[in-house]
Amino acid sequence: MGLSARLVMRQGQALVMTPQLLQAIKLLQLSNLELSAFVEEQLEANPLLERVEAAEDAPAEASRDDDSFDEREADGDTEGDWASAELEIDAGAIESGLGTDISNTFDADREAPLAPAGQTGDAAPLSETPWSQAGGGGAGGEAPDFEAFVASETTLHEHLARQLGIALADPVARLIGASLIDAIDEAGYFTGDAAEVAALLSVAPARVEAVLATIQTFEPAGIGARNLAECLAIQLRERDRFDPAMQKLIANLPLLARRDFTALQKICGVDEEDLADMAGEIRRLDPKPGRSFGAKAAQPVAPDVIVRAGPDGAWHIELNADVLPRVLINQTYAAKVSKSNASESDRSFVSNCLQSASWLTKSLEQRAKTILKVSAEIVRQQDAFFLRGVEHLRPLNLKTVAEVIGMHESTVSRVTSNKYMMTPRGLFELKYFFTTAIAAGFGAEAHSAEAVRFKIRQMIDTEDPRDVLSDDAIVMRLKDDNIEIARRTVAKYRESLRIASSVERRREKQSQMRLAG
Repeated sequence: MGLSARLVMRQGQALVMTPQLLQAIKLLQLSNLELSAFVEEQLEANPLLERVEAAEDAPAEASRDDDSFDEREADGDTEGDWASAELEIDAGAIESGLGTDISNTFDADREAPLAPAGQTGDAAPLSETPWSQAGGGGAGGEAPDFEAFVASETTLHEHLARQLGIALADPVARLIGASLIDAIDEAGYFTGDAAEVAALLSVAPARVEAVLATIQTFEPAGIGARNLAECLAIQLRERDRFDPAMQKLIANLPLLARRDFTALQKICGVDEEDLADMAGEIRRLDPKPGRSFGAKAAQPVAPDVIVRAGPDGAWHIELNADVLPRVLINQTYAAKVSKSNASESDRSFVSNCLQSASWLTKSLEQRAKTILKVSAEIVRQQDAFFLRGVEHLRPLNLKTVAEVIGMHESTVSRVTSNKYMMTPRGLFELKYFFTTAIAAGFGAEAHSAEAVRFKIRQMIDTEDPRDVLSDDAIVMRLKDDNIEIARRTVAKYRESLRIASSVERRREKQSQMRLAG
């Protein structure tokens, strides 16, 4: 049989991942901070995109009655079984390329609605006086650059380098000290090897150790230690509290972590009261002395979805417009370029920008609608949680939500990543509402793993100090509540809650009772 090359035409179906589809998938899994950064990049790269300032929307928003929906048109998307859900989208926002005023309301059977969550008032407007007319304006009528006057935060290495220049005058010692400081991590611990530093700089190891000992006298106390015991010892020496008993206690930190106070009393040669004072003094020390320098400021979490209890007993679900980027396409500029005598390359560039801007606004709109759909179904599934608390959190998985709203599990997974929901019971990540199921006895409805964790914490918090609950005892109590769970699962949940074992809790509570008596 001879082999030959030939052309064959076949017809088939395949999913093509176009750049536009990839962009839509990417936007779906971004958090609101990452989305804002992405949109800023697009605004800089695409001249046809314009940011919609909040001031432009203020008059329209102020004149709109929140309880009136006459100017809104219902969404025509019938994807998924919405049952009693009604999706309402602001028509003007859709025409601008981004549905930012999307709300969803549904009714569910309930015993009694929660009180509506409190709402904060609008922020006071800034002065309309141009900064260039205020005192201290920049040259040429421009506003001064205030960022130029903000002092940068001192890092840990900079702080230590300044002290090194004062403490050591010898250039060789300063060079050794600079190498040692470079090996100190953010927590303040020396993570390098003194012998390697000595070999690298061709100096005696004893000299490196001497410079390291000098660095360990710098502020903050405990800096440059090789391990936790040395860090605590440095701080205790500075307080003149590193006596022989304390030395033995520092040398046996694992026993202190296990709360084996009986063994520590024998090792340190002290009574129970002295040991409690020594342990309390250790707790007041800083195990990570370097963390106060150069620490990144904590980013506040802004909710993507807001859930409120309405006066009619329904849950009102809306997107947080404050974290949604508002962009418009400058069609006028695109039309002017197309009608002008611009070159072919310029027209092609504007055409590509117009297509990119159009896809971006559509992707943002679709992202907002998808987040709202998923959030609405979560609230419907977890209605008992919003009414009665975490004990009534139901088991829920991605597949259940995906089947109801008519989407793929991967889409729901992307939507719930790094997205947060503000509810009358607090701020929760969307993934919080997806928990595994714990079987119930006698064919009853399964329990949520998060609800079981809550029950375990309640049991331990209210246990009798003279009768501390073991994991087996907790298993038996949960079975009395019709929760079938294994002992190893109870131990895993207890450890995830950072609760000590029954032996450690018994030792600690007995010590507290003796001190109180």
